[in-house]
Amino acid sequence: MLKLGEKQKLKIVDRKEFGVYLAENEGDKDRVLLPAKQIPDGAGEGDEIEVFIYRDSKDRIIATVHEPALTLGGLAKLTVKEIGKIGAFLDWGLEKDLFLPYKEQTYPIAVGDKVLVSLYTDKSNRLCATMKVYPRLEKAVGLKKDDQVTGTVYEVSREFGAFVAIDDRYSALIPKKEVADVKPGDIVHARVTAVKEDGKIDLSVREKAYIQMSIDADRLVRYMEANNGRIPFNDKADPEIIKNTFGMSKNEFKRAVGNLLKSGKIEIKSDSIISR
Repeated sequence: MLKLGEKQKLKIVDRKEFGVYLAENEGDKDRVLLPAKQIPDGAGEGDEIEVFIYRDSKDRIIATVHEPALTLGGLAKLTVKEIGKIGAFLDWGLEKDLFLPYKEQTYPIAVGDKVLVSLYTDKSNRLCATMKVYPRLEKAVGLKKDDQVTGTVYEVSREFGAFVAIDDRYSALIPKKEVADVKPGDIVHARVTAVKEDGKIDLSVREKAYIQMSIDADRLVRYMEANNGRIPFNDKADPEIIKNTFGMSKNEFKRAVGNLLKSGKIEIKSDSIISR
């Protein structure tokens, strides 16, 4: 049986001028062509070759000895080569680019972007990519609280937060209250804050509170150094203004301000904060 979208070992059962036909066994009617230019040197009838089965530009099932970046059900980060009327086309290392339908895109993409996708077969038995990768992500094992990880943000939900694929493989979440200024496609360096009994992982892009307070205070100092020693609002400002300016929550901002005030580095005015 030929397995579309997978690598498999098949035998050479017939040779033609334009290539060889491969099958699981001699006499099988289920055969696939391997083009002449890809036949390994010295290979003859009965020899076994590992190939990848996909469809060519004329939608015919064909074999290749080239290594695809992605196999059926797997995950990989691929580069967008072209945007068309019905979807995008991705470079996956084969002659025919991989089709990513618009309905399988979870956020707007552009040529040159690297997108995390999985490979599936559509209703017409064609290989396609999808950015809806959650069902393909695994539960991480061996991670513990405070571990540092890197991952790709593949979806942002107003209700839940930012969904992250750790190492482009494992499922994790930055809860809504922990989400800073991240968007789908971003690479984030995060800290594990919880490993739940069901294997789900919670992350934070912020450090532990006492470390983060110092980092945030330094950020305020740098801002004032670049803006004539002044922040144009104080710790009573609207949370949205604070978030848009510094990417902090109001509580985080107040802690950083308190840290600077205690060390005598700032003075709080009725409408601003100034450096001393």
